[in-house]
Amino acid sequence: MEIIKTPIEGLLIIEPTVFKDDRGYFFESYNEQRFKELGIVDDFVQDNQSCSQKGVVRGLHFQKPPYAQAKLVRVLRGACLDFAVDIRKGSPTYGKYVSVLLTAENFRQFYLPAGFAHGFAALEDDTVFAYKCSNFYNKASEGCIMFNDKDLNIDWQVGNPITSEKDMQGEAFAMFDSPFEF
Repeated sequence: MEIIKTPIEGLLIIEPTVFKDDRGYFFESYNEQRFKELGIVDDFVQDNQSCSQKGVVRGLHFQKPPYAQAKLVRVLRGACLDFAVDIRKGSPTYGKYVSVLLTAENFRQFYLPAGFAHGFAALEDDTVFAYKCSNFYNKASEGCIMFNDKDLNIDWQVGNPITSEKDMQGEAFAMFDSPFEF
């Protein structure tokens, strides 16, 4: 397993060791002991999965403390461009983001600690996206920043994004008062 640090402290790309032969492949997608050795100490308590068609944009989502969530995300089928925006007040990278191409073929995973808004754009039809969360979903603590916020200026790399009404009503980043501290 290889860990790749990103330009934003805390965000990690994980490339598992994949064993391939004429039967197919095998890899460990999660091993609590190994992840803790690598510094990922979150206890993951909930797994989620979604399926999206090409051009769907989901995000930018987060949960406020005390229900904040770290996430470990990957693609099981298809491909997506995944985004994490630093929303930790006092962070030198506040308002900056990292994007990672996640595909069923590259097996990459993306680790986001609490304090990041998360979203992704499906690049293929029937993209199946899976994520582990370190806290249970709590509707009252959910937050959303507009995916197309002009200050964040994210290039989702999809023309005419398909998104939910809820995501269209996300908060403007300039008006956002983050509950997270660096």
